[in-house]
Amino acid sequence: MRNLLFILFGTLFLVSCGKKRSIHITATNAATGERYAGLQYYIVSSTTSGNGEKYKTEKSGFLNENGEATEIIREKQYRTYAVRVVEPENSCYNKEITQYFDSPYDVDGTFTFEFAGCANLKLNINNINCQGASDYFKLYYMGRQVGGQGSNIVGALSLQGGGCYSYTGNDFSSVPMGNMYWKWEVTRNNVTTTYYDTINFSAGEYKIYDINY
Repeated sequence: MRNLLFILFGTLFLVSCGKKRSIHITATNAATGERYAGLQYYIVSSTTSGNGEKYKTEKSGFLNENGEATEIIREKQYRTYAVRVVEPENSCYNKEITQYFDSPYDVDGTFTFEFAGCANLKLNINNINCQGASDYFKLYYMGRQVGGQGSNIVGALSLQGGGCYSYTGNDFSSVPMGNMYWKWEVTRNNVTTTYYDTINFSAGEYKIYDINY
């Protein structure tokens, strides 16, 4: 009987302490592949009871010079665990700011965070070879390197104009750094010509994209 109680208490002790789990955290610039050093991270657990959701910070710290950190967590039953990395300043993209244990972001205990700094874009479009009212121009936003659509999918931005068309944006728009992909069609005398272009943005850059057709 004593041995049975010893085994029972031992089992309960192991369950209450939880199983050890190694967690590896990285943060990368999605445009350049460079690591972010010094970002703060948290590993937080939560549980739901009659009094609502309760949270506990299990581990916290700062990513090292290689933009990574490793922690050992005792994962207990009936608790949900999440990893979070504080987004850097002037960021216009994050893949997923909070990533949960046993989610698709959990790759054998490795959690990869991606960010990208902001750049600024303004469009300037001019028909410099106008043949008359039958000229036709159409612009497609085709996606971007960081968090965008595939280059074969027409995106949300579509500008149309007939005749001697001209368009200049009023303000700069914030976009993630990296490559942005464009396509435009010019129709003159019932003949349509298609063009493709790629623009690269650095963090903090202001760029006016001129299309003279």
